[in-house]
Amino acid sequence: MQPFQLPEFYTPHPARLNPNLERARVHTRAWAHEMDMVDVPQHGTAIWTAEDLESHDYALLCAYTHPDCDGEALDLITDWYVWVFYFDDHFVELYKRNPDIKGAQAYLDRLPLFMPINGVVREIPANPVEKGLADLWRRTVPAHSPDWRERFAANTKHLLDESMWELLNISSQRLSNPIEYVEMRRKVGGAPWSANLVEHAVGLEVPARIASSRPIGVLRDTFSDAVHLRNDLFSYEREVLDEGELSNGVLVFEKFLDLPTQQAAEAVNDLLTSRLHQFEHTALTEVPILLDEHAIDPIGRAAVLGYVKGLQDWQAGGHEWHLRSSRYMNKDPKPQLGVLGSYARTMPQRIRQFSSTPKVVEPYALPEFTTPFTLTLSPHVDQARDEVVAWAVEHGMTGEGVWDEGKVRGFDFPLCSAGIDPDATPQELFLSGCWLTWGTYADDVYPLWFGQTRNLLGLKTQTARLKACMPLDLVQTVVPGNAMELSLADLWQRTAAPMTPAFRATFRDTVDAMLDAWVWEVVNMHHNRIPDPVDYVEMRRSTFGSELTTSLSRFSHSATVPAELWETRVVQTMERSAMDYCTMLNDVFSYLKEIQHEGEVHNMVRVVENFLGVPQKRAFEITYALMDARLGQFVKSVGTDLPKMFEDLSLDAGARAGLTRYADELKDWIAGIVHWHEETSRYSQAGEIPVFRQGPSGLGTSALRLTGPAVSR
Repeated sequence: MQPFQLPEFYTPHPARLNPNLERARVHTRAWAHEMDMVDVPQHGTAIWTAEDLESHDYALLCAYTHPDCDGEALDLITDWYVWVFYFDDHFVELYKRNPDIKGAQAYLDRLPLFMPINGVVREIPANPVEKGLADLWRRTVPAHSPDWRERFAANTKHLLDESMWELLNISSQRLSNPIEYVEMRRKVGGAPWSANLVEHAVGLEVPARIASSRPIGVLRDTFSDAVHLRNDLFSYEREVLDEGELSNGVLVFEKFLDLPTQQAAEAVNDLLTSRLHQFEHTALTEVPILLDEHAIDPIGRAAVLGYVKGLQDWQAGGHEWHLRSSRYMNKDPKPQLGVLGSYARTMPQRIRQFSSTPKVVEPYALPEFTTPFTLTLSPHVDQARDEVVAWAVEHGMTGEGVWDEGKVRGFDFPLCSAGIDPDATPQELFLSGCWLTWGTYADDVYPLWFGQTRNLLGLKTQTARLKACMPLDLVQTVVPGNAMELSLADLWQRTAAPMTPAFRATFRDTVDAMLDAWVWEVVNMHHNRIPDPVDYVEMRRSTFGSELTTSLSRFSHSATVPAELWETRVVQTMERSAMDYCTMLNDVFSYLKEIQHEGEVHNMVRVVENFLGVPQKRAFEITYALMDARLGQFVKSVGTDLPKMFEDLSLDAGARAGLTRYADELKDWIAGIVHWHEETSRYSQAGEIPVFRQGPSGLGTSALRLTGPAVSR
C-alpha cells in the first residue's frame, strides 16, 4: 500500500511526445551497454539489469521533456539522462546504503577530470560513470560557447558534489530544514543541469549578459524547485521507505511541520504549484522588461523565448513520465483535471497570493531571544550617535516629511553598528552607522513614494539615479536631487575610494542588488502580491542589505582567503543561515508596524500565514522554528563544518585564520542585530498594540549576527 495518495497536480501545459522516441530507445540501449552500465556489477554489486533500463524508459522521459528536437539531439540528451540516473543509483548502491564517506569523496573528486571546459579529456575512465561522462562531454561541449560550457560544468559539478551533502545527512541521521532543503536540492537534484540541456535542445543559448540576471535565475530556480518537489512526491516510497533517504521534501515537511504524511504531501504540492505560478509571473512580467532594458537582439529574444517554452515542455513531459515509469510510486493517482481544470483548481491559491488586505494584528508576545555569542559594544558608540544624527540632518533626511530628528536619534543605528563591529575605529563606526541610516531611510522612502502612489515610472527613474550616484571611476556626474541621492553620493566616495577597482565593482553590484530588491518589493505592492515563500526568503537577503555587509567583510579578508573559498558550500551555508535568522528576527519585531500600520506584505510571518493558511499564532511558531533551524545550521557550520573543511582542503594558516575571523564577525553581526532590535524605538512607537516579552521560547529561539550595515524594516 502506498504511504499516501498522490495529489492533484497543477499541469498548465499538455505533454507532447517527440516522434523520434523509438530511435532514441534503440540508440540509448546500445549506448548504455557500450558504457558497461547494464549487467556489469560494480565492486560485486549489480546496479542495473537490462530489465531495469527498459522499465525506467529514459528515452520516454526525454521524448516527453524535449518534444521538438531532432533525432540526433534526442539521442544525445537521452544518453545524458541515462548517465545521470545511473550515477545516482551507482552512488546509492556503493556509497549510501552502507555509508562510505571517504570512498565517496575520492570517487567524486575524479569526475571533474572528465569535463574540462577547454581542451580534451585525457584521464582514463575507471568505471561506467567516468566512461559515460567522458563520452558525453566529447559529444556535447564543442557546439557551445565558453559561457554555456562554464555554466554546464558548474551545474554538473554541483549535481555530483552535493551527493555528499545527502550522504553526510544520512550518516549523521540529520534531516535538513525547509530553507536548506530547497537550496541544496537545486544542486543535488540536477534541474539546473537539465535547464542547460534545454538550451542544447532548443539550439540557442540564453545571451551571456543576461544569463545571471534575476529574471533568468528565477525561471531556472522555479523550474528546478517544481521538478524536484514533483520528484519527491513520486519517489517518497522508494527513497524514504526503501533507501533510508532523508533528502525528500515530503519527509522534511512531515517532520518540520509535524504533519501526517498525506498532509505533508499536499503541502509539498502546494509549494510546487506556487513555484510554477512564480515561473509564469516572472516570464510574463519580468522577462519582457529584461529583454528591452538590455536591448537583446532578435536571435537572443528567440533563445530566451525558446528557453521559457522548453522549460514549460520539460515540466509537462516530466510529469507525464513520472506517471508512467516503473521507477516511481504512481499507482491510483487522483484523476488529473487537464489544462483548464488545473487552472480552475489552483485559482484560489493564485488569487490568495494577489489578494493582500490590511489586517488587524492580534496581540502577540515575543520570546526572549537569547544569543549563544557574547555581545560586545564599541566604546565609540556615544560619539557616533551624535555624528550620525548630524550627518542625517545635514543630508536632508529630516526635511522630506519621512523622518524627523527625534526618529533618527530614537532609531539609534550607531548602537547596531557598535554591536556588529565592536572593534571599529571611530571613523569606521561612523561610516557603518551612516550606511545603516541611509539604507533604512531609503527602504522607508521607496514604498511611501512609489508603492502607495503606484508611480512605476518614478520608481525606475529614481533607481537609475541612485545607481548613477555610485560611479566606478568616482567621478560624480549626477546632481543629487533628494536626501537619498545626496547621502548615497557621499557614502560612495567615502567607502569606495580606498577600494581596488575590482572590489569596487563587486561592492557596487551588492548595492545595485539591494536597490533592485526594493524595486521588486514595490512592484509586488502594485500587484497586491504576497510573495511566494521561497522567493521571499531569497530576496529578503537583498532587501535587508545582507550581501552588501558580507561583501565588505570579505574584502577585509581578501589578502588571506583565496577567492574560491567564498563559493564553498560551508561558507555560503554559514552566511545564508546567519542572514535568514536576522531577516526573520526583523520580521517578527516589525510585524505589527508593517502589517497593521503600513499594509506591508513583505514579512515572513505574513508569508507563512498566507501560504499555509494558518492563524497568526501558528505562523509565528513556524517562523520561530525556522529561525531556530537556521541558527542551529549556522552553529554547526562554524563549529563542525568549517574545521572539517580546513582539514579536507589542507588550508594554510592564513586562510584558516581569515575564515575563523570571518565566522566570528558573523557571530558579532547576529548578536549586534538582536541587541539593537531589543533597544531601538523603531518597533515600539506610541499607539501600537503592546507586545509583551515572555521567557525563553519553548522552541529554543536564539540569535546571531554579521559585519557591516543592514537595513531595518
